Amino acid sequence: MLACLRTAALFGIDASPVHVEVDVSFGIPSFTMVGLPDASVRESRDRVKSAIRNSGFEFPPHRITVNLAPADVRKAGSAFDLPIALGVLGTQGVVERREIADTVVLGELSLDGAIQPARGVLPIAAAARRAGIANVLLPCANAGEAAIVEGLRVMPVASLADAVRALNRPESAVTARHVAALVASPAQDAVDLADVRGQLLARRALEIACAGNHNLLMVGPPGSGKTMMARRLPGILPPPTFDEAIEMTAVHSVAGLLPTGAGLLSSRPFRAPHHTISNVALIGGGSQPRPGEVSLAHRGVLFLDEMLEFNRSVLEVLRQPLEEGFVTIARAARTVVFPARFVLVGAMNPCPCGFFGDPARECRCTPQQIERYRGRMSGPLRDRLDLTVDVPAVAPDAIGSANDNESSSAVRTRVVAARERQRARFAGLGVATNAEMGPRLMAAHCRLDGGGARLMSAAITRLGLSARGYDRVRKVARTIADLAGADDIADAHVAESLQFRMRS
Repeated sequence: MLACLRTAALFGIDASPVHVEVDVSFGIPSFTMVGLPDASVRESRDRVKSAIRNSGFEFPPHRITVNLAPADVRKAGSAFDLPIALGVLGTQGVVERREIADTVVLGELSLDGAIQPARGVLPIAAAARRAGIANVLLPCANAGEAAIVEGLRVMPVASLADAVRALNRPESAVTARHVAALVASPAQDAVDLADVRGQLLARRALEIACAGNHNLLMVGPPGSGKTMMARRLPGILPPPTFDEAIEMTAVHSVAGLLPTGAGLLSSRPFRAPHHTISNVALIGGGSQPRPGEVSLAHRGVLFLDEMLEFNRSVLEVLRQPLEEGFVTIARAARTVVFPARFVLVGAMNPCPCGFFGDPARECRCTPQQIERYRGRMSGPLRDRLDLTVDVPAVAPDAIGSANDNESSSAVRTRVVAARERQRARFAGLGVATNAEMGPRLMAAHCRLDGGGARLMSAAITRLGLSARGYDRVRKVARTIADLAGADDIADAHVAESLQFRMRS
């Protein structure tokens, strides 16, 4: 007897359709799998056998052959358990249909027949919708994420017995409701930019970085508030659009980091990896490629605290995603592309001891030590950082001063207004922020007036700006003009942009 079902295999953030064919024939009892299954898929034999028996069904004491087609695509993960078990039951007539082509089935089985959550459900559901498949049968914990896809009937099940009933009587199965819109998460009152004392220049740099999606480096002694300010960045970033939320949710779904029962992510991610992180953990990869920290920070913030303590080779892998907004990982079987459009925020000390230039505390580092310390970041990477700001130690009288600083919500209002100007400017062009502009868009929207052009010409000579640095100064000036509500870039906007380039 032969039974056929549909499921999917993940590779990167894309899903490939997989046909599960289960054949039960007379012969010496065995359980054979073909079709390039990895170890996690081959181990499903024991899970499937125990789950069927503990759910009150009979496991056939015959020769069982499972084929996962197409045979040239590597299958990994435990989400193949449920379709294999239903295929075995289909050959016995427990599942009344032996060929189920209108439903994608996925889920991991426990030994007692309960169905555990799977990862990558959102990309699989989207692939099913594109293929014209009407239904998806999946674990209850993943129902909210699959319900994001419009036009797809989502049938959540909690156990193998529930899955059998849902396939035999689909008209009576419980379905999940489609998520029609993105509901923004409330701001966190406990983390507010108003908590920061002083640091007006650094606060301005944070506002510009969020308004235009620019990269930022903060340089200052220990305890000056660099980490504190960086952790308040998500509070001044605009809420994600529906399309951005789908991109963020898909990446976190593939990584298996979505909370149980979660649907669409409504807040931008903030990732702060430790400085001992490896290249692969930061950029992504592995034999079955998984997204790294740069992709998990997509449309959000990647914060590198004590940036110069990171291995130099780790920092260098950031060059390509900072320029292109995505990561390409090549393997023998195929190439995977992960999105990686984020705001990079780095924090570093000015020297190994941290007190170089501090008027109150003496720096004991030699010039050679300082030069060697700063040399841990290459020039090309430094050139990709749009804004560099000094964060001096907070003055004693400011530490205990009254809290009269602007709140995150006030700054966020200006950032949202600037982002709206950019969204209207770049409508239909595939660009969302000033940081993403290419040469043609810059030629159209970053023209300088006479005073701004003369100031920029002098800066190129005096500061030794590279061509990339010149373009990034113009992009930042465009963002400053957007924050001011100006259509044209004036010399004052260029001057403010240049002051954040002085250390570069």
